[in-house]
Amino acid sequence: MSDILLDILPLAGKGYCCSQILGLLALRAQGRENPDLIRSLSGLCHGMGQSGGTCGILSGGCCVLGLYLGKGSDDEAPLEQAELAVATFVDWFTERAVPQYGGITCAAILGDDGGKPDVSRCGQLLADAWARILLLLTEQGLDPAVPREE
Repeated sequence: MSDILLDILPLAGKGYCCSQILGLLALRAQGRENPDLIRSLSGLCHGMGQSGGTCGILSGGCCVLGLYLGKGSDDEAPLEQAELAVATFVDWFTERAVPQYGGITCAAILGDDGGKPDVSRCGQLLADAWARILLLLTEQGLDPAVPREE
């Protein structure tokens, strides 16, 4: 079992969904806490509102990239590489999920399991997504441990 999975499983055991876990991993990497952000990511859980729509790993991953690269105030601009990084993550997720599950939605990934998260399916995908996010950030010369405003 990978170190990333060892970080993820306790968070899943505490009831956080995939998008929230990605947010928690990013904040932990930065040595920060932000319950408001984590609560807001709950809107993406289980395909957005338990609908089985777009996987929370994909939507949450895009949000985490936005945490590092996006615009956060009136006098701040998104980093130049923001759109490319998010597009690259979406492409990676699609290429990773579609051949194995037939789509990028929670319904496709979870199949007949009724849309309930499945650690055996979602855990490795979540770990792979976090590793991909870290790679995208470091390829852009960003340190995932450093918050945007520093």
